[in-house]
Amino acid sequence: EEGLDFSGVTTFNLDEYVGLPESHGASFRRYLRERFVSQLPAKPEFIPVDGDAKDLSAELKRLNERITACPIDLCFAGIGENSHLAFNDPPADFATEVPYIVVNLDHACRQQQFGEGWFPTFDDVPKQAVSMSIRQIMKSACLILSVPDKRKAAAVKRTVEGPVTPTCPASIVQQHADCTLYVDEAAASELSR
Repeated sequence: EEGLDFSGVTTFNLDEYVGLPESHGASFRRYLRERFVSQLPAKPEFIPVDGDAKDLSAELKRLNERITACPIDLCFAGIGENSHLAFNDPPADFATEVPYIVVNLDHACRQQQFGEGWFPTFDDVPKQAVSMSIRQIMKSACLILSVPDKRKAAAVKRTVEGPVTPTCPASIVQQHADCTLYVDEAAASELSR
């Protein structure tokens, strides 16, 4: 809606690759600055994840302090081909209450990032990322997931119709009180209900 005022909004990004500069095309903080924050007439406060911070422990401390002070009203996320939520690959940690954590990216996740064309070779895909934790995502008052493409159909099926399990991280959203899942026909093609 035109004329919405975002000046009182604080935004956080879900994740960022460890060691990746913001100038890289695959940087999520770059993506959000260019395609969201810079497009708004009244800028929100943007709290990016600095994946190439010189002191990653200090960066995690900064992020965790900031997000703890800001209850999250709305979270936009997606689901990975391996059913990851943010960069919480299977088996995901459903227990940690720490808002941002360093995670190891599994082979399937790294293959997805390479396959989407963000990196010239598989070996160029970082092996770690800073990710918002599962528990932190679940603390959002409202959760909106957008999942396109046939390549994610099996993950959508496991998320919606399978059991809630760390081996399908996105399945945890079945327990969220206000979660909406937007899928296209291809992503929904394996659903039986």
